[in-house]
Amino acid sequence: MVGLLNIPELVDKCLNNECISVMRSFQGLQSGKLVDLDEAGRGNTLYVGTMKSDVYFCIYEKAAEQAAKRGISIADTPIINRFEIRLKNERAIKAIENMLITRDAEKVAFGIITRYMRFVDEVPDKSRLKWPLNDRWAYFLGKGRQPIRLTTDPQPFDLNKTKAWLQKQVMPTLKVIKEIDNYFGTTDLQLMIKDAELTDKHLKLIEQQTVGSEELGGDMFGQ
Repeated sequence: MVGLLNIPELVDKCLNNECISVMRSFQGLQSGKLVDLDEAGRGNTLYVGTMKSDVYFCIYEKAAEQAAKRGISIADTPIINRFEIRLKNERAIKAIENMLITRDAEKVAFGIITRYMRFVDEVPDKSRLKWPLNDRWAYFLGKGRQPIRLTTDPQPFDLNKTKAWLQKQVMPTLKVIKEIDNYFGTTDLQLMIKDAELTDKHLKLIEQQTVGSEELGGDMFGQ
């Protein structure tokens, strides 16, 4: 509400490679009306991350947007800029968990921003990762922010859990196909299993649960 961030300046820093983020893309937009070029624009917007991903940021000039939409003066709008953290799926769940634990929306919001993005100032002949934090960005973040990760460590493969899922969800249908094979003397089920393609992940699971995929040899369903 006090205009700490300059959206066009942040767009320029993205263009100058001065935005360091785990996200790999950005989009800077400026909107207005083609029918009346003298009318004030609707403001600048910066997206960091893709809108299809589970986490991305949208930073835009809220005052300019509201002024254009409602036909009022920018000075009459209470919010100058808006910084939106947009989350889906697992990232959204992790953010909610952090909100419930800390009961501190500000801490969670700035923890997420700190983890996923920072703006720096270029220093020639110095590694980009060692460029100093931009003063205005540092003031916006505040001191002592602890990054908040919105991912969980991958869970180990649980063979018993997988078997239980197969027994409940898959085996009845497989049994139907097997009974039809028995009736007609066909081997459709066996052929489907034989022709199923295993990914590297599947081979790794076999290796973890048996003697190792490199020692299996041959075709388990070939004969």
